[in-house]
Amino acid sequence: MDAPTLSDRVTVKAPGKLTIFASYFSGTGKTHAMLEAARTAKQEERDVVIGLLSCDAWLSVQAGAEDFEAVRCKTVTQDGRTESEIDLDACIQRLPQLILIDDLSHTNRGESRHRKRYQDIEELLIAGIDVYTTLDVQHIESIQDTVVSILGSSISERIPDHVFDRASRVEFIDMEPERLQQRLLEHKKVQLLSGYSLSQLSALREIGLRRCADRAALYTQAGQNGTGYRSHEHILVCLSSAPSNEKIIRTAARMACAFKCEFTALFVETKDFQWMSPPDKERLRSNIHLAQQLGASVETVYGDDVAYQISEFSHLSGVTKIVLGRSGFPSRPLFRKASLTDRLIELTPELDIHIIPDNGMNHLFATRHREIMHLPPLSLLDLLKSGLILVLATLIGFLFYHLGFTDANIITLYILGIMLVSVSTKSSICSFFASIFSVLTFNFFFTAPRFSLHAYDSGYPVTFLVMFLASLLTGSLASKLKSHAKRSAQVAWRTKLLFETNQNLQKARTQEEILSVTAKQLLKIFQRDIIVYRIKEENLAAPDIFLVDDTASSDCYTSEKEREVAQWVVTNNKRAGAGTETLSDARCTYLSVRKGDRVYGVVGIAASDKPLDSFETSVLLSVLGECALALENQKNLEEKEAAAVLAKNEQLRANLLRSISHDLRTPLTSISGNASNLLSNGDLFDAKTKKQMYTDIYDDAMWLINLVENLLSVSRLEEGRMNLHVSTELMDEVVAEALRHINRKSAEYHLHVQNSDEYLLAQIDAKLIVQVLINIIDNAIKYTPAGSDIDIGWERKGSFIYISVADNGPGIPDQAKPHIFDMFYTVSNQIADSRRSMGLGLALCKSIVNAHGGEITVADHLPHGSVFTFSVPAGEVELHE
Repeated sequence: MDAPTLSDRVTVKAPGKLTIFASYFSGTGKTHAMLEAARTAKQEERDVVIGLLSCDAWLSVQAGAEDFEAVRCKTVTQDGRTESEIDLDACIQRLPQLILIDDLSHTNRGESRHRKRYQDIEELLIAGIDVYTTLDVQHIESIQDTVVSILGSSISERIPDHVFDRASRVEFIDMEPERLQQRLLEHKKVQLLSGYSLSQLSALREIGLRRCADRAALYTQAGQNGTGYRSHEHILVCLSSAPSNEKIIRTAARMACAFKCEFTALFVETKDFQWMSPPDKERLRSNIHLAQQLGASVETVYGDDVAYQISEFSHLSGVTKIVLGRSGFPSRPLFRKASLTDRLIELTPELDIHIIPDNGMNHLFATRHREIMHLPPLSLLDLLKSGLILVLATLIGFLFYHLGFTDANIITLYILGIMLVSVSTKSSICSFFASIFSVLTFNFFFTAPRFSLHAYDSGYPVTFLVMFLASLLTGSLASKLKSHAKRSAQVAWRTKLLFETNQNLQKARTQEEILSVTAKQLLKIFQRDIIVYRIKEENLAAPDIFLVDDTASSDCYTSEKEREVAQWVVTNNKRAGAGTETLSDARCTYLSVRKGDRVYGVVGIAASDKPLDSFETSVLLSVLGECALALENQKNLEEKEAAAVLAKNEQLRANLLRSISHDLRTPLTSISGNASNLLSNGDLFDAKTKKQMYTDIYDDAMWLINLVENLLSVSRLEEGRMNLHVSTELMDEVVAEALRHINRKSAEYHLHVQNSDEYLLAQIDAKLIVQVLINIIDNAIKYTPAGSDIDIGWERKGSFIYISVADNGPGIPDQAKPHIFDMFYTVSNQIADSRRSMGLGLALCKSIVNAHGGEITVADHLPHGSVFTFSVPAGEVELHE
């Protein structure tokens, strides 16, 4: 069944509400209380269904469940056992108002979409479905240390604290432990009590009530402080691969919850991390995941001095409390370096350091020593390099010896060789053995008696010891320097790539370019295959695949299964795929490129063979954050441009309305006034006066007709609806037609038409070009005094005919010429109110001429006046025989 599409997600209703019926042990009546609450909801005419109910153990529960519709479940067979699991797609397709699901902490079996049932419930809540569920409080993650101390063993099925704390409602179904024992005996459920004493049940009840009280206090304080209250405290917990680190993380999380403060988990990666055993690496990943589940922000720093790195991070991040485990060496022997705790106290005396007792100290002690004694791998090439350097140092030593140099020169030569061994080999063991062999070689070849390991001089043993310590220390420092240089080069390289990513994203202009740049940079950084899905019309577009090996096949990344994972990420705005607890059998880890709740795309990175570590994840999130910011900026830029166009259109409309309110009122007032006078007092006017009044009415009506024609033409141009009806026309006829429709006041002017010696044809829309001529000639009449000369002429130049209209009026100022063809612009640079002009005529002329492929210009007409010139395509005569 297909997952909901992005369009479904856009139109989905508000998130559902989670109600948890909690208790401290099975048999207290959680499921019965949930059914009673559901029955009440059903009586209120709510659509209630059962998603999954464990009703085989209690007959009363089975009877109560018969009153409700049940959504089909999936049957899963694993290890010879058949169990029922939630059919998540069927529940979402049914889309009830309320669904009942038992056992919030359950771990799903088989090929379920999510590994945990609480993740199924979270997806139902996102779909807008209210959920009723049950929970035994001892399954909450943060109280596992207390549960282990009570029961003597850990509980495998757990839920993160935020699931419990963020529930809309929690009802604690309480029952006295004695009454619970009696009830289980009455219903022949004695097997549930096996291994549990009355004191253990009482202790579980106590922590259950306390945890519910903590949740209530959390909501009370949040309500009193308006938004989520956070103190100025900042708690830092140190991460490691130690088995006891889980307890330390939970303790720090409870402290952060109590203080309502920022919570950070820090891992210091030393050079020994590359030699960490697979079980320890897996335990470290588990501890990092636990810290994230408990709300910590996980950070990674690099360096061999762990205490210094922790102190520097604390100072830079404003940490006020540090939580770490008890050191395996409580005392400080004379020749042993200070413990981590002692160093932190020295480096951060102003901070509170909380030491958590470690019950598994012996195991930690063994683990630490096993790590210390772990020797980095030796290669044959390193041994050959070391031997060659020592042989070369010995040969040069023979030369120094025969030249009469002192022993100090030869010793310095061997120390130099040890430094070269440390720098040129990968294993630090080479420099250690080279230090021993250099002392023995010096003793054998250069001390009396030569060619033996004996030494006559009583001072030589001290010389050998100093030489060994100097060689060992020099080699160790050189090895550390090489390690730091390598790590610095890696960090610098990744920083350079991140900076390059930011620069390239700034240059990208479209969504496709931004996502492509991001994918190419991720490919360079991680050397893993990258898959990118763009959001196109609210749906996933076809994936763009970037392979490390261009010759490899990409079919495994284009399967429908991989696309469903990407679609789930878009729908739920959460990561999924390989290395996660959702659809973990995918080949890639998929993350959304998002800003807030808006998803711009999905990026997948190949991780089925090798999961991403914490540092790689942080780099990946940083790059995707930059990508999301670039996409957000690009979207904002598009919206800004659209808003600017809209604002311009609104300004045009405002100017148009303001002009119309003046320019329509004036001629209409004149027409209505003259008409009223003629109707009322027509007999009192002489013939000359009447003729003048009729003339005024006609002129005003013609002006209104031209105005309306210009407005209609402008609206057609703005909407792109003006279609040219091009035909071959004789220019003499076009000009003559225009002169028949110009202003009646043209009789007061001297119009000169300069005919060409030849008949010129033009490819034009005759009606529109006539309108252009009328507007330009009327403009000349309007802005020049009576009696002025207006010359109209045309000539052919190349493939165009140039038509000019010149006058000898006052002309146009130079500062007005660049704007003379702008809409609503007049020579006075304002909306016309002294003359009857809206500033539309010349703007319309420019649009019409440009639509024909020509140009229109204005220039000075010497000695004074203006000349308007525009061009139109020339036509040819076609002869048909």
